[in-house]
Amino acid sequence: MRQWLVAGGSLLACVSLSAGSNGAELVVSANDGRAILVNGAAQVAQPVRPDTVSIIDIAANPPRILFEIEAPASVVGPPQSVAVAPDESIALVTGATKLDPADASKTVPDDKLSVIDLKSSPPRVVATLQAGRGAAGVSINRAGTLALVANRAEGTVSIFTIANGTLTPAGKLNLGDDKSGPSHALFTRDGKMALVSRDNDHKISVLSVLEGRVEYTKRDINPGLRPYSMDTAGAGDTAVVGNVGVGQGDADTISIIDLKAKPPRVANTVSVGQTPEGVKMSPDGNFVVVTVMNGSNKAKESPFFNDHGLLRIYRLSGTDAAHVADAPIGHWCQGAAWSKDSRRILAVCNRLERPKPIGPLSTVAPGRCISRAFRTTAS
Repeated sequence: MRQWLVAGGSLLACVSLSAGSNGAELVVSANDGRAILVNGAAQVAQPVRPDTVSIIDIAANPPRILFEIEAPASVVGPPQSVAVAPDESIALVTGATKLDPADASKTVPDDKLSVIDLKSSPPRVVATLQAGRGAAGVSINRAGTLALVANRAEGTVSIFTIANGTLTPAGKLNLGDDKSGPSHALFTRDGKMALVSRDNDHKISVLSVLEGRVEYTKRDINPGLRPYSMDTAGAGDTAVVGNVGVGQGDADTISIIDLKAKPPRVANTVSVGQTPEGVKMSPDGNFVVVTVMNGSNKAKESPFFNDHGLLRIYRLSGTDAAHVADAPIGHWCQGAAWSKDSRRILAVCNRLERPKPIGPLSTVAPGRCISRAFRTTAS
């Protein structure tokens, strides 16, 4: 039996799973074939490669790609642009951007939501749906009956019902400002609430979920500058959000949200470094890993440039977060995934050229993905 855990990147949305009879542990990475970074400037690659979804075995040493499927994907948006159903039957992958039909050197918002059958061999795309413009962060509730997609370019959240592996559109929720930049929609563990990060107006909107109905409560949480990637795990008493800031070299933050409080609220904020692109809680809820850009996405002449990103680990205790470990990783890094036992981590980074080796498990997925898996030493 395969057990899938969610993580991700915006370019490279990652999903970790523990799998079957051979003890493999797999990651699903959604790869943007257009986006490259040239001395700190995002550009469209020439030639453009197809967007793909890769399934990677991270139990192998070095990790290896098992399957690669063509499907729309995008670097734009938070890491959680992949979600896996609790019964492990399907994965959902969003595509926030596409090539501009009028100018192949530019991109424009897209609305694609792909449904991938994970039980077929090889896995395959079985449906392509429309969410909203700039479809980015996606989540599935633990009951496996609802999915939410945050639509960055129109200020909405798309709602889908799920039955027997089939998604059915169930409307859109308007957050009241088409420029609010909804980035990720996250269900709480009990399924009664969802949070939507809004990186353009620095809020997190609280949604109520009751008997399949999703409504905006008009309650907003204010964590920090540009809340973006979010996650919750373990008992589900807290959630973590990365506040990516404005990219001017300042140290940015993560915030711990107390979900038991009524209403939920930010209980703690911790400085983590330049641009925390992705946050992912360990399955046991004891740790959170943060992929920090660390200036690796800036021009080399910038005073804020560093020649590597950082993977930072914090121990969670209630609403407290204590720094316990760092590891250098590649450039322009996106998401991270924990192994099922909460002792290994995969980080994915957007880079076309082969990097300098950073460890015995370093590997490069064709063209786009640098992955590093390692055991944590924190206990």
